[in-house]
Amino acid sequence: MTDHGDEHGPGREGETGGHAGHSHGVSADTDRRWLATALALITGFMAIEVVIGIMAQSLALISDAAHMLTDAASIVLALIAMRLAARPARGGYTYGLKRAEILSAQANGLTLLLLGAWLAYEAVRRLIQPPEVEGGLMLGTALAGIAVNVAATWCLSKANRSSLNVEGAYQHILNDLFAFIGTAVAALVIVLTGFARADAIATLVVVALMFKAGYGLVRESGRIFLEAAPADVHPDQLGDTLVAEPGVVEVHDLHVWQITAGQSALSAHVLVESGGDCHRVRRDMESLLHRDYGITHTTLQVDHVPAPVLQVTRLGAHAERAKDASHCEDPHGPVHVEQPHEH
Repeated sequence: MTDHGDEHGPGREGETGGHAGHSHGVSADTDRRWLATALALITGFMAIEVVIGIMAQSLALISDAAHMLTDAASIVLALIAMRLAARPARGGYTYGLKRAEILSAQANGLTLLLLGAWLAYEAVRRLIQPPEVEGGLMLGTALAGIAVNVAATWCLSKANRSSLNVEGAYQHILNDLFAFIGTAVAALVIVLTGFARADAIATLVVVALMFKAGYGLVRESGRIFLEAAPADVHPDQLGDTLVAEPGVVEVHDLHVWQITAGQSALSAHVLVESGGDCHRVRRDMESLLHRDYGITHTTLQVDHVPAPVLQVTRLGAHAERAKDASHCEDPHGPVHVEQPHEH
């Protein structure tokens, strides 16, 4: 008996595994309003900061403005991605365009890394030959930047941060807030002591924050593109948990991946004991996956173990049978059985 357990798959709503399970508690329209407000604050101040940074000859201020440019770009991309992701699935895009936000997150991460590399080069050059810096002008602008970033961070904290895009933009602006604090400290040092190299040192602090944020975005988006398991789900442990369910003999071809941030999917081939209730096993597994792992998109192929197989007790025989059986000619990954087995 074969039971395709994806009654709750991507195209259905309202039950345990439907899209209703992905409600975020914050509407998309509300998200867009908060993002647009933060974008207006950032772009307005960024333009002013570039002018003042050139006037004060402060690389720290210019680097802060560059960081704010990437913040603004991340918000713009997030807004575009939210609109694309909201489009219904059609044609060849059976999951819709939900991964548009992952594309923008990766582009934003790469931009941060490249821009950080250029600013690091300029900062090192200024450490060697520091120019004259207007510390007073630099200090006033940095204090204003702190106020603007506090307001923008508060706006983004109200949006749905389960989205990798929104969370990435939030972290960027939060890092920018820390960078402005560092710039203000550097400006104060210049005003009080005349130590012009403090400007370049503050720039390197900003660069470190940009590298941290950029690497995190590239890593997380890369995991989703490579269809890796969610960071908080260990596939081997999950397989052992599933095979421990009553009536289950074996679980193989287990795949778990992320469609987009916060939305995971799973498929597996499950063998139950001869005469067992396939439907009950599938329902119990779907309930476990939803309750303990937050996985609601599931495709479980449930079959009975052929009676002769139950007479085989040699360790590893299940794996050999699964490999040779006509229903699964090329199994992927480990075979999970209720006995010691390789992972």
